[in-house]
Amino acid sequence: MNNFNEREYNPDILTCLANLSNDEVFTPPKIVNQMLDMLPDEIWHDSKVTFLDPVCKSGVFLREIAKRLIEGLKEEIPDLQERIDHIFHKQIYGIAITELTSLISRRSLYCSKYPNSKYSLSRFENIEGNIRYKRIEHQWKNDKCIFCGAPKSVYNRGKDLETYAYEWIHTNEVEKIFNMRFDVIIGNPPYQLSDGGNGKSATPIYQHFIEKAKKLKPRYLVMIIPSRWYTGGKKLKKFRQTMLSDKHIRKLVDYENFKDVFPGVDLAGGVCYFLWDRDNPGICEITNFNKDEPSIMNRFLDEYNIFIRQNYAVNIVKKITSRYQLFLNQRVSSRKPFGLPTNYIPQESGILCWFIQKIGLKYALAKDVDDSKGYLSKWKLLVPKAPIAGQTDFSKPVRFYYDGNIRIAKPGECCTESWIIAGAFNSEEEVLSYKSYIFTKIVRFLLLQTVVSQDVTRKNYCFIPDLKYYTKKYSDEILCKLWDISKEEWIYINSRITDTGENENGK
Repeated sequence: MNNFNEREYNPDILTCLANLSNDEVFTPPKIVNQMLDMLPDEIWHDSKVTFLDPVCKSGVFLREIAKRLIEGLKEEIPDLQERIDHIFHKQIYGIAITELTSLISRRSLYCSKYPNSKYSLSRFENIEGNIRYKRIEHQWKNDKCIFCGAPKSVYNRGKDLETYAYEWIHTNEVEKIFNMRFDVIIGNPPYQLSDGGNGKSATPIYQHFIEKAKKLKPRYLVMIIPSRWYTGGKKLKKFRQTMLSDKHIRKLVDYENFKDVFPGVDLAGGVCYFLWDRDNPGICEITNFNKDEPSIMNRFLDEYNIFIRQNYAVNIVKKITSRYQLFLNQRVSSRKPFGLPTNYIPQESGILCWFIQKIGLKYALAKDVDDSKGYLSKWKLLVPKAPIAGQTDFSKPVRFYYDGNIRIAKPGECCTESWIIAGAFNSEEEVLSYKSYIFTKIVRFLLLQTVVSQDVTRKNYCFIPDLKYYTKKYSDEILCKLWDISKEEWIYINSRITDTGENENGK
């Protein structure tokens, strides 16, 4: 029994498992312990505190919690077996996401996939112990699940396949799962489900797990999720607004490179974990990790409409934006500026139209072109809607725009949804001046503060002041003087933006 807490796990099978999946990522023990470190130390010495992982995969959260409690409750419950029995039966609970992960989790915690067997560290009367798994079916309405939004065409499966209908988010009465409330809810929820769209199109679902957990009102909530919610995204607008305004989020740890946390997984935008404290609202302690170098600052998440993830960048953004009232998000077009989708088929004649880069300038039928915004008669700077496609590691310098991926569209030319109009002007001189402004590193740095995925839309331009564009050519030297950028600030800006091809393929 003594070996349970003292044995050196080398190699740790749960570290290996952390490299196996993309959407249901197994959490490395090192990260689990960093998350547990955010909790107050006194809970490890309290035999009444209860813990729940509602999304068990490898059981690593429960195992690491057990190790801490076994050490922390030595004085209160001196007998080791009595202590283990109390912890396993009265304090630690889990809900597995699949039947397989229920077996793995029980093996990790109880040292037996059947906790009613003689091999279990603590004997239960049932085969589940406190780690349950119940096969759940989606509830269909209009061909989508009413709980998670999963499409019936993809997830209406036979009984021999997993449904991916997770129990925690497929009920309106989450408190009845164990008929109890919990002091600490912690875990790493599934991130997304296929939505039946083209290619690898998927819908995020991790927000549902957090929302359900909050409804149970634990003392503490700790979860690790993708960082894309910072700027919203598909079905995340309300969740983002709620999270940014939630003063109960007291700690947020952010990694720009997903692989710094999950070495075998590559997701754009990075990953974060947070501590939600029910009884102590206040300012949030934000920790940035960029190449293992932490930066810590206390600030409110909703200081701006879009969350600025880098602590050092906050003062630079504040210095610049405080001088202006008009920004480029009011100038840049929305997606599909002429109403033409990306897959629009080039025509033999009509209005000249810019298609994806490999097709170039072809034609669109006049009847298909929507010029309700009056762009057609203007000189236009076209920029790709996904200028950093392929770059998932945001700790590396980012390029965004360069001569090879932008186009200047003349009056009478339109474009498909592959492009957005960064600016429309009456003369060629104005559009060239504007292009020089967009190409400065300082402007691209301001853009970077809002970006956590490959797509860049008008909302991402919200920190870039709208200046005057005539025959003047802008440069970083001009902007540094205009905005009082210090030498140290410029060094930082220069380190975050590149003029090489590094981000074209994420290399």
